[in-house]
Amino acid sequence: MSAVADNLSIREQVGEEEWELRVNLAACYRLIAMYGWDDLIFTHISARVPGSEDQFLINAYGLMFEEMTASNLQKVNLAGENVMESSHIVNPAGFVIHSAVHAARHDAACVLHTHTRAGVAVSAQTDGLLPISQISLLPVASLAYHDYEGIALNDEEKPRLVADLGDKNFLILRNHGLLTVGSSIPDAFLFMYALETACQIQLAAQSGGGSLTEVNPAIVAGIRAQVEAVTKGMGGELAWPGLLRKLDRRDTSYRD
Repeated sequence: MSAVADNLSIREQVGEEEWELRVNLAACYRLIAMYGWDDLIFTHISARVPGSEDQFLINAYGLMFEEMTASNLQKVNLAGENVMESSHIVNPAGFVIHSAVHAARHDAACVLHTHTRAGVAVSAQTDGLLPISQISLLPVASLAYHDYEGIALNDEEKPRLVADLGDKNFLILRNHGLLTVGSSIPDAFLFMYALETACQIQLAAQSGGGSLTEVNPAIVAGIRAQVEAVTKGMGGELAWPGLLRKLDRRDTSYRD
């Protein structure tokens, strides 16, 4: 990188479209932290750089999610190598998963992965996520599972992971955690909100010790059209401005 570029801020080095993406991705990290879905420094959210098929933004390894800003997000390629000069590195285990999904799914503008207690607990259950609550129906209607193969360091796992994911938007990584894929950051966040909440409700229902009633499969089959109607066809974009306002009332530094 040239001496001139070294003296420029990140905002001055990227276009407006990428800067807006950076702000939204940093906001997504802050929201994950605010809702208590983070796992110290060990999970990830990635977003495809506009106009590129092989460059993505992801968190700098070692920073807490509550520390993420538009400027400290890392721009990397499919090999996890920094595209822009940085003193930070990317978690290699995390990027095996993210690079696999981004490379295989051109609609995957954002990939969100968590290790929440509720998510890992349900991922360890033989029957996985059950259609026992209204909010569980959205993930159940587009849900895949991937068996645990150890910490994700092996590139040989990638084809099996993407084959299991297929064209779904929700993936439960057995004995590991949750993953959502969205055509935008707001969609990926809304999907994770639904999946995480469904897991929490399932554990709460199971803790009561009684029999559980599952939703009729015919209702599950029609749920995506109903969700489209409820969100006015906007998906995660309907709630996203309100979530940004909520963040701004607490701390606007994610925009830096």
